[in-house]
Amino acid sequence: MSFPKIGNKAPVFALKNQSDETIKLKDYAGKKNIVIYFYPKAMTPGCTTQACGIRDIEKELAKRDTVVFGISPDPVGRLQKFIDKHDLNFDLLSDEDHVIADKYGIWGLKKFMGKEFMGIIRTTFVIDKNSRLVGIMDKFKTTNHHEELLQFLDTKL
Repeated sequence: MSFPKIGNKAPVFALKNQSDETIKLKDYAGKKNIVIYFYPKAMTPGCTTQACGIRDIEKELAKRDTVVFGISPDPVGRLQKFIDKHDLNFDLLSDEDHVIADKYGIWGLKKFMGKEFMGIIRTTFVIDKNSRLVGIMDKFKTTNHHEELLQFLDTKL
């Protein structure tokens, strides 16, 4: 699987958030820029660091007219616990069957501690107000993802 092409319409999605509400990409068309970041598992160290970094730049994202969605294969109930535990201020979306991860080309073979398995390859996508994919971030550290994201947004939007 490969990433969707920059400049094309972003693959659509309709996923449940932490409150069991359906969030649709099309509902933001013409209104907001969108950042979708795919992460492997809620409440793990790297995912927590990444999510808290995004939480802490809420005002900067608002200045850029940008909304963020975190997507993982976690069930809806786990997402709410993650938000509550770390006071997250953006929606987390459940992609348990990884259909959307497949559409974005980020479900693949991973290696961890000598074991190979299929899972989310940590990646961030930037979508403009016209629902076009304008950027992909796939090389970053969770510790400074939020800083790189703001710089990335400033060059792409």
